Amino acid sequence: MAVHNRHRISRRGVLGIAGSLAAAGAAGATAIALLGEDEADAAPAPFAHPGMLHNAGDLNRAKVRVQAGQDPWLKGWQRLTANGHSASTWVPRPTATVIRGGEGQNYPQLYRDIHAAYQNGLRWKIGGTAEHGASAARILNAWSSTLTTVTGNADRFLAGGLYGWQFANAAELVRDHPDFDLPAFRSMLFKVFYPLNDHFLENHNGACITNYWANWDLCNVASLMAIGILCDDRAMFDRAVAYMKAGEGNGSLPNAIPFVYEDEGLAQWQESGRDQGHTMMGMGQLGAICEMAWNQGVDLYGFDDNRFMKAAEYVARYNLGQDVPFTKYSWGTGTTCAYREHTVISDAGRGQIRPVWELLHSHYARRRRLTVPSVTAMAGKVRAEGGGGDYGPNSGGYDQLGFGTLAYAK
Repeated sequence: MAVHNRHRISRRGVLGIAGSLAAAGAAGATAIALLGEDEADAAPAPFAHPGMLHNAGDLNRAKVRVQAGQDPWLKGWQRLTANGHSASTWVPRPTATVIRGGEGQNYPQLYRDIHAAYQNGLRWKIGGTAEHGASAARILNAWSSTLTTVTGNADRFLAGGLYGWQFANAAELVRDHPDFDLPAFRSMLFKVFYPLNDHFLENHNGACITNYWANWDLCNVASLMAIGILCDDRAMFDRAVAYMKAGEGNGSLPNAIPFVYEDEGLAQWQESGRDQGHTMMGMGQLGAICEMAWNQGVDLYGFDDNRFMKAAEYVARYNLGQDVPFTKYSWGTGTTCAYREHTVISDAGRGQIRPVWELLHSHYARRRRLTVPSVTAMAGKVRAEGGGGDYGPNSGGYDQLGFGTLAYAK
């Protein structure tokens, strides 16, 4: 069994955005230097819209298949229309200050409204119903005209990351709706969410670089990337891509997937020794990043000989009840950084269901025609995927936007 050890690559210089558009441009230039000579020499193409979790072809295919009454798209559509968040009568509850972590937490009203906006946006794009487009625009406008602060303890960075990329994806669906105030929404994302993403990726809340699990990096990179696409900010997007390839934190691809078992086509996930719930979350966060990049012409799915594919196979195989190899994983120096280690894979939460697999199956098995038996089996087990509120009432049930069967089945 050949095992390729992890390697941390320090690229803190990539993250030198100071919080202004001018500084973002400078950091983007640094990021482009890390993208590769060919990519840096090429003139940047305009952003494709829609171009985050969904492109125009995906949405049109779903529309045609649903209208024809074909499965599995119809079953995916039925999951969407049965979800209460997708009702056009949804009433948003915007607030000026959102708190996650510590006293006074109120963040559930934010993530529920985000999912309502996203689901209504999907119903408008696929079903063509005017009331759902208007509802999505109304929800998003209510928040962009009200929200000024996301705060709390360290968990505020989770909120800034998770809800930043989800908000941007909901907005991308209705960016061309006549009722939607896109400039105001872009401004809100840049003023409220981007500073949290920037600060975390640059400083990691003042903690040791290895202190935070992969998902903390991933959700903030996803937000950075999504805001960059929505705002047509090439520097911001390039910075996110560069971080995924060579970032110092645990969320970059080399660090989130520290060991590759070449003989078995598997790769160990950074949180596998922690629990399977957060490991599944990682599949969803990294899948979202890869899909958003793919729809803008950047292939992170295939980075380093399909490193993510091997990790997805590893996680799927274990959660289907099969054995996988495990290499002792340790991090921290024991001096400035606390030393920690995992010696065995965790079975906590093993076998749980999350709506993260249809996307990965669609890309690797359908687009790329690669063999991913465990990912395919897991996608079949979860099909047809639902969305927010279908996988538990707490925040973990809203970590992914879901509805992958409707969006990605081919």
